[in-house]
Amino acid sequence: MHASEILWTVVIGFVLVGSVGFFLSIYNSLIEMKNNIGRSWANIDVLLKQRHDELPKLVSVCEAYMQHERAVFDKLSEARAALAKAAGVAQRSDAENQITRAIGQFFAVAESYPELKANQSFAALQARISELENAIADRREFYNDTVTLFNTRLEQIPDSWIADGMNLQAAELFKIDESDRKDVAISFKMSA
Repeated sequence: MHASEILWTVVIGFVLVGSVGFFLSIYNSLIEMKNNIGRSWANIDVLLKQRHDELPKLVSVCEAYMQHERAVFDKLSEARAALAKAAGVAQRSDAENQITRAIGQFFAVAESYPELKANQSFAALQARISELENAIADRREFYNDTVTLFNTRLEQIPDSWIADGMNLQAAELFKIDESDRKDVAISFKMSA
């Protein structure tokens, strides 16, 4: 073999190894991102389960005080039932939005019961659920960031070529309900 043949063989070998390495790194990073989406959704699920477990405790503490507020309890129960039936990100997102609205209405009604607000169990549960709501919002943001990054990679070249070969599909964002974007009407009743 001549020196030029050896040089070309080495160059072609480096190009082939480099190309395979490049495509393997894209493949592995897409797999990692896909798994991160699953992990971030599982992190949301952990918090949702904790919130789901806390809600019956809150309802039981409040039922004695709020006997004539049955509609609030019913909305909360319906929202929890919708969550149990939900499958997929879109349905779970809708069910979670229903629970968030029901909790908001629940706490708004509870404001008109001073003896309930003074109850230590209620205060502790309200603080715990508020803490969970904040953590859920943080995890939803992380989930959506991960999904957006993944979906962007699926549209970029050469990642899109490899993603097509892997049959990867764009992931769904965790969206809020359109009614949650509206301004909240606040009215103060003046007593004479």
